[in-house]
Amino acid sequence: MLQTDIAIVGAGPGGAGAALKLHSLGIPCVLIDQAVFPRDKICGDAISGKAATLLNRLDPEFMDRFRESTDRQTGVWGIQFSAPNGTMVDIPFKFPYDKEQEPAPGFVSRRMDFDHLLIEKVLRSDSISFQQGIRIDRYERIPEGWLISDETGNFQVRARLLLVADGANSQFSRKHAGLEKDLRHHAGAVRAYFKNVHPPHPEQFIELHFIKEVNPGYFWIFPLPNGYANVGLGLRSDYIKKRKVNLREAFLQIVKEHPILAQRFAGATMESRLEGYGLPLGSRLRPISGDGYMLLGDAGHLIDPLTGEGIGNAMYSGFIAAEQAQKCLEKGDFSAGFLKDYDKRVARVLGSEMKLSYQLQRMLRYPWLTNLLARWITRHRWLIELISRMYTDMELRKQLVNPMFWVKLVIKLLR
Repeated sequence: MLQTDIAIVGAGPGGAGAALKLHSLGIPCVLIDQAVFPRDKICGDAISGKAATLLNRLDPEFMDRFRESTDRQTGVWGIQFSAPNGTMVDIPFKFPYDKEQEPAPGFVSRRMDFDHLLIEKVLRSDSISFQQGIRIDRYERIPEGWLISDETGNFQVRARLLLVADGANSQFSRKHAGLEKDLRHHAGAVRAYFKNVHPPHPEQFIELHFIKEVNPGYFWIFPLPNGYANVGLGLRSDYIKKRKVNLREAFLQIVKEHPILAQRFAGATMESRLEGYGLPLGSRLRPISGDGYMLLGDAGHLIDPLTGEGIGNAMYSGFIAAEQAQKCLEKGDFSAGFLKDYDKRVARVLGSEMKLSYQLQRMLRYPWLTNLLARWITRHRWLIELISRMYTDMELRKQLVNPMFWVKLVIKLLR
């Protein structure tokens, strides 16, 4: 039996990020994952500036090596939105930007590659005991904390504090933390890898195509190295159920029959299976800690409701959980009451953003509004600059749900 102060279940970006942050704080931990790395993970593969910023704080040399690994990642400089009527809008993450002089704000990297880079760093960290190929099936609350084990009971860990980062289908989240699936705050998605989607975006922007038949979801094309792309389709689960949408059929129909997109896939080849997955969205405030545990990333339903981003949010929650764990050890307090500070800090850092994303998602369910916004943006360059600034200015972004913002905007557009 292993004895530790902190056990982390799940070694994706949230769990590995927490372990690496604990290592930087001088705190040992046990990190456990059911897979043996490198392993694949069904995902959109988009890595936002959040993750890059956190990793740069932790280890600038690591981020330099990641940026230089052009066979493992593609730098991303902005987003191209396609309205239901076909209007294309390019919004850079920074305005103006210089690809020759500045590092890319975001990336697209296969999870097999990105997660393995994190694990390589974990393996070089002597305070992290990494246990691969072990599925934790049993969780028992004991006076000293938690006793966790595999199905056979041959592998056991006794820990004072548990960090749960085992993904969207977390058994612990459902059975012990009580986070039930809510279709209004959940999405379904399918994705596949393609090669030679033509033409690629000339500026390496990720693409989000809002298509009337799957509104308020979207079809995405995210560029990868060597002519590959992560291509997928996502839609909120309550709409999937209400409309009886088969995402796989809808995806293939778009690729083969969409009046614009089908032309780009005519010479492309699908290089993987079309696989589905669920996304527990952070559009509803939920308790993400309890007596002796904290929930990280997808296990804590922390996926952005509009963009579907999970990696950056998972890493943020992992870093915050590690810092909270340090406080728990200093105080000798692992109670639910003391751990509420974790919930509060996650809500402060991520909650407002996810609430705003949910409100924007609801606005974009109206195709006529999406079409109108796209038409305005293409006609007014200052609007592109304004929206670009919203990526890094949260206070400015909040104006999007203020009615007076739209009144002033319409008045300015009509002058």
